[in-house]
Amino acid sequence: MSNEFPLKSGGRSAANKSLSWLFGRAGTARIWIGFSVGAGLAGGVLLIAQARLLAHIVHSVVMDHTGRAALIPFFAGLAGIIALRAVLAWGREVAGFRAGATVRDRLRMEILSHLAALGPAHLAGERTGALSAAVMEQTEGVHDFFAHYLPQMALAVMIPVAILAVVFPVNWAAGTLFLFTAPMIPLFMILVGMGAESVSQRNFQALARLSAHFLDVLQGLTTLKLFDRSRAEKEAVSRVSEAFRKRTMSVLRIAFLSSAVLEFFSSLSIAMVAVYLGTRYLGYADFGSWGRPLTFAHGFFILLLAPDVYLPLRELGTHYHARAEAVGAAEEILKILSVPCPRPVADEKPWTPPGTMRISLRDLRFAYENGRRPALRGVTLDLKPGERVAVVGASGAGKTTLLNLLLGFLQPDQGEIRISGTPLSRISPEIWHRQIAWIGQNPALFHGTIRENILMDRPEADEDAVWRAAESAGVARFARHLPDGLDTRVGEQNIGLSRGQAQRVALARAWLRDAPLLLLDEPTAALDAETEAEISDALDRLSRGKTLLALTHRLTHIRRFDRIVVLAQGRIAEQGTYDDLMAAGGSFYRFDTRFPEEAGRGE
Repeated sequence: MSNEFPLKSGGRSAANKSLSWLFGRAGTARIWIGFSVGAGLAGGVLLIAQARLLAHIVHSVVMDHTGRAALIPFFAGLAGIIALRAVLAWGREVAGFRAGATVRDRLRMEILSHLAALGPAHLAGERTGALSAAVMEQTEGVHDFFAHYLPQMALAVMIPVAILAVVFPVNWAAGTLFLFTAPMIPLFMILVGMGAESVSQRNFQALARLSAHFLDVLQGLTTLKLFDRSRAEKEAVSRVSEAFRKRTMSVLRIAFLSSAVLEFFSSLSIAMVAVYLGTRYLGYADFGSWGRPLTFAHGFFILLLAPDVYLPLRELGTHYHARAEAVGAAEEILKILSVPCPRPVADEKPWTPPGTMRISLRDLRFAYENGRRPALRGVTLDLKPGERVAVVGASGAGKTTLLNLLLGFLQPDQGEIRISGTPLSRISPEIWHRQIAWIGQNPALFHGTIRENILMDRPEADEDAVWRAAESAGVARFARHLPDGLDTRVGEQNIGLSRGQAQRVALARAWLRDAPLLLLDEPTAALDAETEAEISDALDRLSRGKTLLALTHRLTHIRRFDRIVVLAQGRIAEQGTYDDLMAAGGSFYRFDTRFPEEAGRGE
């Protein structure tokens, strides 16, 4: 396991692409973003009204010596405005959260749908921890961009413009100060934030690698213990975690630095307005009020609004690190979404499964690593309806590649697969997969009950159908001894069941699916002889009347198949019945006699 996490930045072009992609995602939450902006703008207008009322009250008390009774309506209006602003602030936060949640939910579904479209053949070469980090942490990283940054971008323009619209008619000098000092804040915000994007992007890369590394450690904990390497790996995880902590703190340091810079310039701008008003009242300046005297109410009104001219810009600066974080997260997410899926179905008319399915493989060729590692070198094979075929060969012979091509998870570099005369490339993957029941050597049972796992493909099946599948697959035999029977809960990596029991649950799931094509990928690998015999008997019952293709390098019970196809170095070396291949003395005979303990001679 590597303890090094090299980090590479995608550069400004990648950041710009990510930012454009983020703005494009805003359409999915435009209503909630609009509500957030509307609530913020309404709050800004009420803020102007609040400042006007407060300036009037203070002027009336200090300058005009107005009685308290005459000011009661103004105090009531002030209290009402404050209460309404609180409601609008609450509504703005709710709308912002809903905007971020809407984008996150759709983005997670898009990532999961894309990963499902890529299929297991692609995911086998990816680190699960990195993909989990993209679906969870990095998707969370875009939340504040839509919840706060995008609405604040609009408010950073609207609210200062609204304030300038009421300040300029009162005093053009103060309005001019606001107009020329306000742009300084976003300018310095951009200068400080430019470095935050690359730091955040590297931080997300480190998080993805740390997640993948930690998952590797958890999955290999038994091996680490047996080789007495758990303490060393613990120290390695501690080192990379500390490095990740430092990177996270560097992101926060930039965020706090940007806030300090923005506070400094906004305070300086407010001070300039206050100095101008002071010099005007002291008589050192006599301009800015359109030739009219500047009353105390007008000056106090302008001074009250001065912080609020810069407040939306300061808040935008506060949320600017959310933009940098979202850009970094988007770069990692786009790495997944940019992987091209298998070519789409070309036919407009949906394919209808025939009554009897005939499968034809013609001159299939496929190579990994851009053609540098050939896996199949011209495989031609026909599967007749109801035929039971075993594909045998040593590891690396091309069996799994052949299966992935037949499942549609890979596309052949050359050649074609036809299903009853229709090219597989023109059949919808959803329709095609409904014709297949698949059982692998490592059955995937999901968190839930045994019953829920059996019902995964047919949740509407009744209780009798579930028990028939459980009985036929041998699940009922051990489920009766469990405390909750079929309602016993199982967990990740089949926790709560043995390997053989999990295989029986997968078999019951396939039994309930009742598909015309049954594909097996080493379904009895790593099972003891007794369990293997029970699973093989259940498979015999399941495959009656169905087309069966089984991949294996084990030869136990091989005589049960109608035909045996021997793969060697990506080619079909020979094929025929067990007796014919043994009599020929070719590849299968040598393969069979090399492993006499696995041969099916005793049957």
